[in-house]
Amino acid sequence: MIIAVIGDSSCSAEEAKLAEAVGEQLAQRGVIIICGGLGGVMEGVCRGAKAKGGLTIGILPGEDPSTANQWVDIPIATGVGYGRNMAVVKSAQAVIAIGGNYGTLSEIAYALKSGIPVIGLNTWSLSRNGKEVDAIIRVDNAMEAVDKAISLARKCKAGEIASRSLS
Repeated sequence: MIIAVIGDSSCSAEEAKLAEAVGEQLAQRGVIIICGGLGGVMEGVCRGAKAKGGLTIGILPGEDPSTANQWVDIPIATGVGYGRNMAVVKSAQAVIAIGGNYGTLSEIAYALKSGIPVIGLNTWSLSRNGKEVDAIIRVDNAMEAVDKAISLARKCKAGEIASRSLS
């Protein structure tokens, strides 16, 4: 199972702690983490995962794999800038968004458009025609985020398998 963790490369100390806790929890459950591979939330989640023996993948915006944070096991240099955001979320069965700026918002949009569940920790909220849309599943802590992401990822995987067997 691969779960994406997304968030800003410049984050608050609280967001960095949340990301690290999410990384630890995911790694303890044998989940592979994919992220943008740089600093901030991405660095925090990778650091947490590595502390618990997890595997991390960083999809980098530039062409130099050495720009990945030191806790990325598999750096993938793309040279496509923010276009890499689509690859981050489309490679996962669920997404956990922690804080974030406009790059994170684009990843949330790509995931939702693709039917990939998004779990939010102190992240964006969405509205349409002045009414809040509950497309992002709100949680209060790292453990709840990981529990929800794994549960939804399993359901999505089961749905994919079922739909393939019908065709």
